[in-house]
Amino acid sequence: MQVSQLLVFLILMGAFLAFALWRNKLTPAACVTAAAVGCCIFAGIGLPGIYIIGAFFLLAVTATRWGTSVKQRLDFAEHDGGRRNAGQVLANGGVAALLGIFAWTGFVDRDLCFLLLAGALSSATADTLSSELGTLYGQRYVDIINLKPGKKGENGVVSMEGTLIGVAASAIIGLLTWMETNAPMDILVVVIAGTFGNLVDSILGATLERKGHLSNNAVNFLNTFAAAALTWLLIKLFY
Repeated sequence: MQVSQLLVFLILMGAFLAFALWRNKLTPAACVTAAAVGCCIFAGIGLPGIYIIGAFFLLAVTATRWGTSVKQRLDFAEHDGGRRNAGQVLANGGVAALLGIFAWTGFVDRDLCFLLLAGALSSATADTLSSELGTLYGQRYVDIINLKPGKKGENGVVSMEGTLIGVAASAIIGLLTWMETNAPMDILVVVIAGTFGNLVDSILGATLERKGHLSNNAVNFLNTFAAAALTWLLIKLFY
């Protein structure tokens, strides 16, 4: 590992943690957890993985803050100003951290882990942006299970606008992936995986989460896992 890369990582991690604490975006425990996740990713995948999870964080923070006054008026604003706890950090970044460990130990090829990480975080990004911005710009909301009209903001209720925002979010992660791999096909794989993971999130939200069998954190972890699994399958099928 080059000293310059380690220095860049430490600067980025320090800036991230300082911003998160200053803007009250993470609890102290969540900062420690985020640092651990970042170290796992950097150790196994390097700076490209850090850039991907950094993009997720920046997009998530922006989407959460976007239209805050409208969300508050509609009672859709995140509680505690969108401040994330350790469980939420693991829910979105846990799969990425595990992939970093797999790559670091040599259990799974580093390049494969990078693509799986991109797929997982594509799903996390799509889910966050479609939820945060779909409540602002959606026109017609339906239950993902039966496609009947649903209540805005309820688990498993989606809109066409929110879904398309999620696809666009996945495309951003796909473009960042392509910049590292130089393989245009990777954009499509990451977008498909992210959109699939977002769909899994909605289905689990409409069923198991709505009935109280799964927590929101569990649903978020499972949607990133599902996206990583589909990424692996697409790679096996088309590469």
